[in-house]
Amino acid sequence: MGPGLLQASSGAVRPSPRCAISAPFLSLVIPAFNEESRLPASLEKALAWLEQRPYSWEVRVVDDGSADGTAAVVEGFAAREPRVLLQREPHRGKGGAVRAGMLASQARWRFLCDADFSMPVEQVDRFLPPVLEGCDVAIASREIPGARRIGEPGHRHVIGRAFNALVRASLVPGVEDTQCGFKCFSAAAAEFVFRRQTIEGWAFDVEVLFLARRAGLRVVEVPIDWYYMDRSQVSPVRDGIRMFREVLRIRVNAIRGTYPP
Repeated sequence: MGPGLLQASSGAVRPSPRCAISAPFLSLVIPAFNEESRLPASLEKALAWLEQRPYSWEVRVVDDGSADGTAAVVEGFAAREPRVLLQREPHRGKGGAVRAGMLASQARWRFLCDADFSMPVEQVDRFLPPVLEGCDVAIASREIPGARRIGEPGHRHVIGRAFNALVRASLVPGVEDTQCGFKCFSAAAAEFVFRRQTIEGWAFDVEVLFLARRAGLRVVEVPIDWYYMDRSQVSPVRDGIRMFREVLRIRVNAIRGTYPP
């Protein structure tokens, strides 16, 4: 196994019968809350790359109850490219938006993308067959060999590593980077974990990975180039406290047997 490869005892899960033969090969699921300024550049890059792909695809932007022009931006792109889909949702938080988009899609592979595309879109291929085979969940990592973090302030990196140490110790040992906003799920894995997800805030990633590992799904970390974006909506202090509470809630849920077997 290569660097960062985490394999559970069972093999890859079977495809979901819900996915029709005509379903797209790939869906880029982009949660968006007040992202009218960043989405245009991100969507332009994504579409330029996708138009060169040999497989079928869609771009699903999940508007998490934005109060700005996010929906109008997406509608503008959809008018010229019908494979761009706007999915409107009430504001729940990033985790709620991701869950809604993942379950609405019927694609064979469902790829979670942050709206800022801090990972070059060309690297999506690293997560998909034939480049990567035999896994259920592939997550971007900024920490394993081959990864690069570009432009990130030192204090942000330290905060992130401290949070990840807590997560590894309590819920998902061995996963070096749970919080990077780029993750790929097979159709069956997406249906399984997102139907069981309860966290709607920033720490939903941790719960999803915990559920995947608990179910014996095969999880792989993929090294990427990651560019720090100083306009991130995450507040290290405010959201850090919320994420800590959410991680504690996941741990308590696991101890109490809240999650179905």
